[in-house]
Amino acid sequence: MKRSRIALIAAGIFVLPIALSADTVVEEIIARINNEIITRSEYVRSREQVKQEAQQQDAANADKIFAERQRDVLRDLIDQQLLLQKAKDLGITGDTELIKRLDEMRKQMNLGTMEELEKAAEAQGVSYEDFKQNLRNQIVTQRVIGQEVGSHLSINKEDEQRFYDEHRSDLKRPEQVRLSEILIAPKTDAANSQMPLPGDSNSALAAAQAKAEDVLAQIRKGASFEDLAKKSSDGPSAKDGGDLSYFKRGTLAKELEDRVFAMKAGDVSDVIRTKQGFVILKVTEHQTEGIPSMKEVEPRIQDALYMQKLQPALRAYLTKLREEAFIDIKQGYLDSGASAKQTKPVETTAKDVTAKNLKKKKKLGVF
Repeated sequence: MKRSRIALIAAGIFVLPIALSADTVVEEIIARINNEIITRSEYVRSREQVKQEAQQQDAANADKIFAERQRDVLRDLIDQQLLLQKAKDLGITGDTELIKRLDEMRKQMNLGTMEELEKAAEAQGVSYEDFKQNLRNQIVTQRVIGQEVGSHLSINKEDEQRFYDEHRSDLKRPEQVRLSEILIAPKTDAANSQMPLPGDSNSALAAAQAKAEDVLAQIRKGASFEDLAKKSSDGPSAKDGGDLSYFKRGTLAKELEDRVFAMKAGDVSDVIRTKQGFVILKVTEHQTEGIPSMKEVEPRIQDALYMQKLQPALRAYLTKLREEAFIDIKQGYLDSGASAKQTKPVETTAKDVTAKNLKKKKKLGVF
């Protein structure tokens, strides 16, 4: 199902800026929404971003995808502006959430400071201030949508059961296990980064094995696998408590596959020697082949139903905001979300008549 950029934001799927080549664009206003404007350069930038997203999504059919989506570029810009204006009315700023999101990005990129995050953004050709503003706008619009639209949606058990019955074949899954790991790698000196061979009496190898055995002993005594992974693992999954996600049969080395697929959820392996060092594996989930029960997939069904109901409800809400606003589109540009009940601003020579004042008069029936 095709989703608008605003719908993607509503679902928490952020559409962040893509670095664009420098381009000279004649600045002109192509749309007015109450007291705010949309410029041609904003429109061109957004249109180019949609084009690049289509290329990333499916290079073979990028032209077709872009042709379908480009007609909604101005609509989506107007949608966002209406939601940002609504956020001001509701007193939603998103400042606290912005700081939190930026810090999460910093940690995910293993950067020490926010200054390093700023440099990383600019190294990609993206203005850090533009990046932050884009993220803030998405946080704010997501909150408005959640508060004004999402909170009014209801999903009942009958809806869930109907969806489950209609999509049983789509829900079928292969046997798979979800694994977590704790990797203890031998410490090597800078002069010799080669991994010690099996059987070597190398002290680093012996120390790594001893540490792995000690970690396993702590787990056997009841210590948290996830906490020990964060504290002791040398693997890249350490920050996630060792989580490696799901593996189907045929995706692991035969020896490991035979071992982990014989384990039940919650089981922890002995210390296993690998090329990287010594690893301890935990099976956090073991899903059997076939169609999962309704209870197992209920959260996924609820998410799918929420998005199904959100799309038309959001479009109706945005149409209502359009009808309460004053919107003027320059000739030659299309707002595919326009309502027949929209009102254009009335030209006046009075200096004190702003779009906000016009909006108030419209509600009073002056226009």
